[in-house]
Amino acid sequence: MKIDSIEIHHYRLPLDPPFRASWDPNPRASHTSTIVRVRAGDYEGVGSGDAMLGFAGHEKLFLGHDPFEIERHVRILDNLQFHYGRMWPLEVALWDLMGQISGQPLWKLLGGRSQKVRAYASTGERLPAPERAESARRLREQGFPALKLRFHAADPRDDLAIVRAVREAVGREMAILVDANQGWQMPWDAAAPWDFKTALWMADALAELDVYWLEEPLPRHDYRGLAELRRRAKVRIAGGEGNREFAELREYLQHGSLDVYQADVVWSTGILRARQLAAEVQAAGAIYSPHTWGDGLVLLANLHVSAAVSQAPFIEFPFDPPTWTPERRDFILPSPTLPDAAGYITLPDAPGLGVKIDWAALESLRIHAGTMQL
Repeated sequence: MKIDSIEIHHYRLPLDPPFRASWDPNPRASHTSTIVRVRAGDYEGVGSGDAMLGFAGHEKLFLGHDPFEIERHVRILDNLQFHYGRMWPLEVALWDLMGQISGQPLWKLLGGRSQKVRAYASTGERLPAPERAESARRLREQGFPALKLRFHAADPRDDLAIVRAVREAVGREMAILVDANQGWQMPWDAAAPWDFKTALWMADALAELDVYWLEEPLPRHDYRGLAELRRRAKVRIAGGEGNREFAELREYLQHGSLDVYQADVVWSTGILRARQLAAEVQAAGAIYSPHTWGDGLVLLANLHVSAAVSQAPFIEFPFDPPTWTPERRDFILPSPTLPDAAGYITLPDAPGLGVKIDWAALESLRIHAGTMQL
C-alpha cells in the first residue's frame, strides 16, 4: 500500500473570553490548529501541530512510498525542518496511518507498556495567589495528583508567593510543578532570562515548599549551567520541551543537565525519536514526561507515546478552566480527552490515535488560502 495524498488544513476557534497565557502578554482571542491528512488506499491518518508552512511542494517526496518506511520518512522530515521549521505533524499522521492499516492503537504499536497514563493539571495563566490557591483545591478534588504553576513575574518573589499560597491550600497531598519559562522566549520578548544565582535561589526556595520539579530555569542551550544547577539544587530540574535537534537532547544527557526530559513529540522529536529518547533517558535514571501543550491531536500523540514507553509518575494535561478547557483545546476532535476521577486517562483500543475527524463539522472553522494569518 502506497501513500496517495497529503493535505494540510488550518482551523481557528474564536475564544471569548480570551486565554491569557503566562508566557504571552497578548490575550489570545482564538485557538488555531493545523491538521495533516495522509491517505493510502481506503485508510487515512491525521496529525497536528505547527503550521507546516514550508511543506507545500514537497509532497512528492512521500507520495508513492510505503507509509511503513518510517525511518526514511523521518530522515526527510528532519531535512525539511532544518530548512522550514517543525514537520513532525506529518510523522504523527504517518504513525496514525500505520495504526489504521495494521488495526493497532498507537500505544500498542509503539511497545504497549500500558494504555493508561496519570495526568497532572497544567495551568496556563498567572492568577493572583488567592485565585490560584482556590483553583488548586478544585483540581485536587477532581483527582489530579499534581498541578503545574506558571512563572512570569518581573520579580520572582511574586511568583514564589503564589506557590506558597497553593502549597498552603492543598497541603502535602498534591505535587506541585513549576514552569519558570526561561528556556525560550516569544519573538518580541527582549527581557533577560534568569541568571544562575537567581535560578539557584529559586530552586532552594521551591525545595522548602516541597516542589517536585522546576522547569526551564535557564536558557535551553545552557547545558553546563543546567548541569551545575541540577547538581546543587534540592528540587528536580526539568526542560527540553522545544529543543529542535536530537543532538541537543543528547547534550543534556551527556552533561547530566536534567532530571526530567520534556521533549514534545510534535514540537521536538517526532514519534520515532521520542521512543529512542525515552529509552536513553530512562536508562540514565532520569524521567521522560513530555510537554503536550497544543490541540487535541498533539495531546493524544504525546499520551500514546507516554503510555507505551514512559515510567513517569504523571504526564502533562493542559487544563485551566474557564479559559483553557478540554472543549477549547480539543475542538478539532469529536469529543475531548478527559481523565477519570483518579486522574487517569485511558487511551482507546481503536487503531492509530483512536479518533476520527468529523471534517464536515470543522468546515465552518476552516481558514482558506489567502486569508490565513497564523
